[in-house]
Amino acid sequence: MSYCVNCGVELQSSAERCPLCNTLVINPNELEHLKEVQMPFPEEKGQVEEVKRKDIGILLTAVLAATAVICGVLNALSFKGSMWSLAVGGVCIVLWVMLIPVAIFKRQSIYVSVFLDGLAVACYLYALTYLVGRNHWFFGLGLPITALVTVIGELFILCLKKLPASFLSSCLEFFTAVGLLCMGIEILIDRFLNHKIALSWSAVVLTVCGILDIAIITMLSRRRLRHALYKRLHL
Repeated sequence: MSYCVNCGVELQSSAERCPLCNTLVINPNELEHLKEVQMPFPEEKGQVEEVKRKDIGILLTAVLAATAVICGVLNALSFKGSMWSLAVGGVCIVLWVMLIPVAIFKRQSIYVSVFLDGLAVACYLYALTYLVGRNHWFFGLGLPITALVTVIGELFILCLKKLPASFLSSCLEFFTAVGLLCMGIEILIDRFLNHKIALSWSAVVLTVCGILDIAIITMLSRRRLRHALYKRLHL
């Protein structure tokens, strides 16, 4: 006499499924045989070996270097109309520099990384001067904006690391950096194009960032407001 393993109903000896819950009837003596037939994969769970950071760096370096070299050869042999390979090679160099702290040197200082990123972008823009045939825009606009973004990025990271860290203080530093960056970019553009300074869109951004900064400073100075905000945002 046998019973269903699911609902406990008594089963006939010839039953292949339970008449009540339709559960498959299996002879316990045949479990080992079914296990061998129906389970072709091993039961033990394995773990794939983690790819080393050095190998990822080698792969990325090889791909970017091959892209730059192949485009340079094509530019020299077939497509000779312009030095377009400088643009492609410059992008490869910028990407490689930006990927250094991620895939190659994990312990590289973030200040050094930001400086190298800015330097790589500046070199790329300078390479473009050979493509367009003029360089006055590089020294008058490209290089100053790149330097401005790099300096503000370094100061922003310095504030994040040195000042007391919290959600509100990080937002305060971020909005301040955005306002200053937009104002600086418009000043540089106006000086380059019109030889005068007349703030327009950056004044709007600076005003919004200033209002947000005042609101954040008020919340930072009032503990009850700060705690109420953290509770509502689940911080």
